Amino acid sequence: MKKKSKEFLKEDGLNSHIMPKRAKFRSEMAKSFPSPYRGGGDSLADGINEAIRQLDKLKPKKKGGAAFLGTNPALTIDFENVKDSSLNPKMSTSDEVIKQVIKLFEGMPNWGHPLTMNNVNPQGNTVAIVAAILSEIFAPNILEGEYAWNTHQAELESAGILANLAGWKPKEAGCIYTYGGSGCWTYHLKYALTRVLPDSRYKGVRTDAKVICSQQAHYTMLNSTDWMGLGMDNIIRIKTDSDTNAMDTKHLEIVLKDCQAKNIPVASVVCTMGTTDANAFDPVEEVRKLMDKYPNPKGYGKSLLYCDSVIGWSWIAFKNYDFKKNPLGFSETVLPYIEKNYNAIKGIFYADAFGVDFHKTGFSPYISSTFVYKNAKEFETLLSRGASAYLQPRSPYNPLNYTLEVSRAATGSIAGWATLKFFGHEGFQSVLGGILENKVYLKNQIEKKFEMVCVNPSDYGLVTLLRIYPKGMDARAQFNSELHDPAFRGALIKHNKMTHAIGDKLFEWFRSGKKINGQCTPYLSFSTGFRTTEYNRDMKDSEAVIYAVKMFPMNVNITPAIMDHVLECIVAARDEVTIIKPIKKELV
Repeated sequence: MKKKSKEFLKEDGLNSHIMPKRAKFRSEMAKSFPSPYRGGGDSLADGINEAIRQLDKLKPKKKGGAAFLGTNPALTIDFENVKDSSLNPKMSTSDEVIKQVIKLFEGMPNWGHPLTMNNVNPQGNTVAIVAAILSEIFAPNILEGEYAWNTHQAELESAGILANLAGWKPKEAGCIYTYGGSGCWTYHLKYALTRVLPDSRYKGVRTDAKVICSQQAHYTMLNSTDWMGLGMDNIIRIKTDSDTNAMDTKHLEIVLKDCQAKNIPVASVVCTMGTTDANAFDPVEEVRKLMDKYPNPKGYGKSLLYCDSVIGWSWIAFKNYDFKKNPLGFSETVLPYIEKNYNAIKGIFYADAFGVDFHKTGFSPYISSTFVYKNAKEFETLLSRGASAYLQPRSPYNPLNYTLEVSRAATGSIAGWATLKFFGHEGFQSVLGGILENKVYLKNQIEKKFEMVCVNPSDYGLVTLLRIYPKGMDARAQFNSELHDPAFRGALIKHNKMTHAIGDKLFEWFRSGKKINGQCTPYLSFSTGFRTTEYNRDMKDSEAVIYAVKMFPMNVNITPAIMDHVLECIVAARDEVTIIKPIKKELV
């Protein structure tokens, strides 16, 4: 006689003494899922506690430790054979798998370490990390109300807060948390194409509309135009100012006028608001005036103005800051930096949409990017689709009807929203201003070095870029010649190669835990062309660009003493990769 499934279980749901293997395995697996009830043992809490304890062992001691996790800096993946894998026939234990997970973090960059300043990769704040973890437990899906319920508030309130900061009417705006800055760019392009070429939703993109952006624009412009089917050849790049790296509005006017004369529609103009290396801010208000002056030809919709502000957005937290009274007490040197950045970013008021990366200058975990749009009614109507047969609207907010993604985890929205609630104006102001204080200190130290030169001295952003030259060479004079005089092109390329070698050497030392003057080497990066030379503004010469060692002190644990150590390490790397030769009186 066959036994029914319920005979293998007791009333409390536990296994009886007689059960088939499948019931035994099911029971074991049930112990490895979070408990749906309060009190008692919970494998999730136990697992997180143990995992955090094991991760903590990978951190270095407070003094003397390298800026990576664990003790083995090697990349241990066997890339040739790693895919030659299959599913295990038998169950493992949760403890064993968690141990395997911890091993994956061996050698990872330690984003909280004061020696980590390679790029705009800050450590996430604790509130945002906890919020993100909580969202994973019950898996709210912000496709519509039934699966998100009150967690929808995180996205909706984020839209209101960010719109308010931009000077928009918050009740009329909206936002969508998405897959990074590339997702924001893609949303803007879809919005633009649908507005300018309304038939494209059904017939596809059949007109070569143009996307206009500056030479400093992020390379994701290629991703978005490619994946959206518009084509990378339909990007028009506008020249940038040699001092500010901002969009040249005179060149923009020529392009807009030409498009109008030739009956070519412009899908969007993208203003870059705070680039990774050059901290370029485009003049949004001027761009808006030019777009209004040269509208699309008859038969096409209005062009979209998008601000790619995924790095620069957080300077709007200085809205309403009293720069005269300076209540947070920023130094006299740093205060003008902050004010200039705020005055630059507040131009997003004139945009139709802008992008935000909380995992950059929002100090939150990946992925927490949001596409913010001024006119929610227009955007959501233009991109609206029919309802699904198996999803029913249970609340007034059902973004699945117009979003690219259908399933969207609430992780990013809750992390970003929690950061906004936690930081407030003063939190963002204190962290950003503190980074600038370190930057100014570093720049002042560079100015004292004969063989070093800061190559972004008028840049008010968070990054410091420098070039170091061979011993005995006047860095400022040499860089000035390489930047302006085509006769020095050969020297420029030679010193670019040296900069590249220095960057590689520093990375090698960081991975190996090498110590300079008793302290481990920092994790830095380098830029392979953050700007062009003055004689290459049309960018036809791919080699006539400026390489630089890059220091991005996003870490809240960085101090002036660390900055001094960074410069010592750069000098040591320079000495390691160069063979010192007498300097000849020629175009060196």
